[in-house]
Amino acid sequence: MWWAVPGMASLIVFAVLLTRIEASFAGRAYAVYGGVYIATSLIWLWLMEGQRPDGWDLAGGALCLSGAAVVLWGRHIGSGP
Repeated sequence: MWWAVPGMASLIVFAVLLTRIEASFAGRAYAVYGGVYIATSLIWLWLMEGQRPDGWDLAGGALCLSGAAVVLWGRHIGSGP
């Protein structure tokens, strides 16, 4: 029950911060958030629920973080100064 309060507060802060981003970048910010959210969920699974993520969980989390990195920095790689 007490985890709901900080959880809701963090979602509200995220939503407010997302409104401060230019509309053309908001989709990317939300996509990156999704990748980080999935990886954080696996950490929660391990630390709070006592279920150690298996290889498939770790591979999926790494894939999500890799995808988030591509969304965030992909267009800047190789574009030069």
